[in-house]
Amino acid sequence: MVRLVKLVIRGFSLTEPQFSTHFGYHHGFRHFTTESCHLHTASPFPVNPDHLLRVCTILYQLQHSPDSKLHSKLSSSAFQLTHEFFLQVCNKFPYSWRPVYRFFQYTQQASHSQFSHTSLTFNKMLDIIGKSRNIDLFWNMVEEMGRCGLVNDKTFVLALKTLALARELKKCVQFFHLMNGFGFEYDVERMNKVVESLCKAKLVQEAKFVVMKLKEWITPNDVTYGWLVKGFCDAGDMIEASKMWNLMVDENLEPRIDVFNKMIDTLFKKNEYDEAMKMFDTMRVRRANGLGLPTYDLVIGWLCKRGKLGQAKILFDDMLKRGVQADNSTLESLVFGLLVKRRVQEAYKVVEVIEKPDIGVYHALIKGFVRLRRPSEASQVFREMIKRGCEPVMHTYVMLLQGHLGKRGRKGQDPLVNFDTIFVGGLVKAGKLQEATKYVERTMKRGLEVPKFDYNKFLHYYSSEDGVLMFEEMGKKLRKIGLMDLADIFSRYGEKMATRARRRNRAVESLEV
Repeated sequence: MVRLVKLVIRGFSLTEPQFSTHFGYHHGFRHFTTESCHLHTASPFPVNPDHLLRVCTILYQLQHSPDSKLHSKLSSSAFQLTHEFFLQVCNKFPYSWRPVYRFFQYTQQASHSQFSHTSLTFNKMLDIIGKSRNIDLFWNMVEEMGRCGLVNDKTFVLALKTLALARELKKCVQFFHLMNGFGFEYDVERMNKVVESLCKAKLVQEAKFVVMKLKEWITPNDVTYGWLVKGFCDAGDMIEASKMWNLMVDENLEPRIDVFNKMIDTLFKKNEYDEAMKMFDTMRVRRANGLGLPTYDLVIGWLCKRGKLGQAKILFDDMLKRGVQADNSTLESLVFGLLVKRRVQEAYKVVEVIEKPDIGVYHALIKGFVRLRRPSEASQVFREMIKRGCEPVMHTYVMLLQGHLGKRGRKGQDPLVNFDTIFVGGLVKAGKLQEATKYVERTMKRGLEVPKFDYNKFLHYYSSEDGVLMFEEMGKKLRKIGLMDLADIFSRYGEKMATRARRRNRAVESLEV
């Protein structure tokens, strides 16, 4: 791996990423090649739901009937054919190509000469045909769109994703050649949108195939290679990511800052700590002006997680010397790192300098105290964050419960704090009888490992009006036996978090304040 990363670190400089993924739509029935498309104006007549239901019923019942019978039945049903009506018919059959395609054929009749399809309606139909994996029909419809001049960038993205999922890689390349023949010329910006879509859909190998096969006609740029590098990083394939990085550098292209950060983050995630730091240090020396807060924040966060507080503080000081101001995310990483090293007073001093601590800062404190097995101090932070108007979320309660009760939940003689009993009761109330039975069986068989207690499920199953009463009663009883911290946690959850209505009211209350 050392040799691999040495290959990665070649000469480069950084520029800020400027990606454009917006597909613009404009009025007008005309030919276009990039951002514009045919889009119908808003229909002055709303779609009649009865007519829609009648047409969809006919399409479903007669989808295998001859054209003459289906078309006759549709013509006899009174409905107004508009673009909105066609789109709503498509929405009724999201994974069934036949009814939609049969309706499309019906709209192509001479009697509907005043109705013409747009890029939007064609793309909608293509999406449905693609999901049903009818590749032959899909390809025919693509050719029809090209002949009509209705292809836009969204069509490229939709077509390539469909073909890539079906492993029709030759057709992926052929699609670009086909569209070029219809006047939609080879364009690197359009290809970048396709590559971005494929990489986000975890189809990075397919994206690489398309880029390499089209290299003779479309020259990849830094954005193209950047998406491939990030795609392979997401897939955990650092060898391929490094190859794409090297290829980019060999072609005198500059890796962008987000690509650089992605490489470092992935190396940290794969426990390649030394390689990640080598990459960062080389960058800091050779391209210091390109480093900004996101990069420092990323590296400092990982250093604190790994307990390397000394290196994190040196890097933090270096960041300030370069004029990069720290944000709450950087400071919360330092707070957690200090707490893990039991430097509690220093952690509090860092928190004191934060003008507006957010929930991330409080979570860092709570998580740190839980790690130190000091749940009472974590509860005090919980009370303080509420006092300052920062509302807890589900994750806050889960951390606090794990701190007080352990990851498996407390099991003892007192039924008030026996969470196995409470959890099973919650499963039964939620109608999860099979899960409850399995849990009880595993608990009764002493020879088997009791599964980890799931606080998320516990809180979720009791997020109801019954849960509100239960948490109130639990709070009262816990106070009677001296468990004040747990009582406050459950009482607060029952008061503010148990139901959606209460959460909405909480949001309104915070706005009024």
